[in-house]
Amino acid sequence: MILTLALTASLVQQAAAAPPPAADYVPQRVFDTRSGAFIDFESMVAALAKAEVVLVGEQHDDPNTHRLEYALVSGLKRRRVAPTVSLEMFERDVQEVIDRYLSGAITAEQLLQEARPWPRYATDYRPLVELAKSEGWPVVAANLPRRFASEIAKTGESSIGQLSSADRTLVARDLQCPHDAYFDRFTSAMTDHSPSGDGKPAAPTDEQRATTDRYYLAQCSKDETMAESIARASEARAGRPGPVVHVNGAFHSDFGAGTAERTRRRLPGKRVTIVSILPVTDLDALAPAGDDLKRADFLVFTVK
Repeated sequence: MILTLALTASLVQQAAAAPPPAADYVPQRVFDTRSGAFIDFESMVAALAKAEVVLVGEQHDDPNTHRLEYALVSGLKRRRVAPTVSLEMFERDVQEVIDRYLSGAITAEQLLQEARPWPRYATDYRPLVELAKSEGWPVVAANLPRRFASEIAKTGESSIGQLSSADRTLVARDLQCPHDAYFDRFTSAMTDHSPSGDGKPAAPTDEQRATTDRYYLAQCSKDETMAESIARASEARAGRPGPVVHVNGAFHSDFGAGTAERTRRRLPGKRVTIVSILPVTDLDALAPAGDDLKRADFLVFTVK
């Protein structure tokens, strides 16, 4: 309890003190994988303004990534586009808290106490929320509540069936979790590749496979819930120009899989554009090729 109170107090102090990202130039290069050419950042933003949904894949701990996210949304504002901001970083059960904050009914301190923000909220995501608040844009708390994801990872699909009717609305109604290429990529990231006696990767045990399946179901439930949240937000725009801009970890949207695939399933015929922000050590040595060309519509490289 003492630790929780201390963390909350720290977040409040950070939120009160943290300014919006500096307007200074952030080193970056943008590669349009559809044309196979580097373009400028503003040309990308102009293209994004015409989409219905933009999924921005981030590396959570990279400061320049968050500055570029702010620059992207600010660029839409300059084009007189009023996006909806959707965030993996807030969970569905705090949507009312977010709405109350945006309307001015509660303070920033109350938001932090009630909305369970990520530890780096003050520097990484608060600027986006504050921009949306100042412009009157909606902010969507898109993600599955983490307590549900944890329970799914521990006990599997049965935990979803045991939810109350009220809690069940916080999880996507339609859950489709096939063992596809996304599952293979998730499994590869999860699997212990330690070699067996013959030098080859050890085959997973039945228990390890069952654990991976449960963790994948939790991951998939997050993707499906975020996709449902995005689709609802898009439909709520009722033909107004501009996109829902959804920010999530890059694994959720890279290669058009995860949240991206599930959003497209719910919004057939809509323009869903994927941006992946990639921190690198050298912007001058870039030569996107191979799988990177399949990663996203736009690759935004920035300096680590």
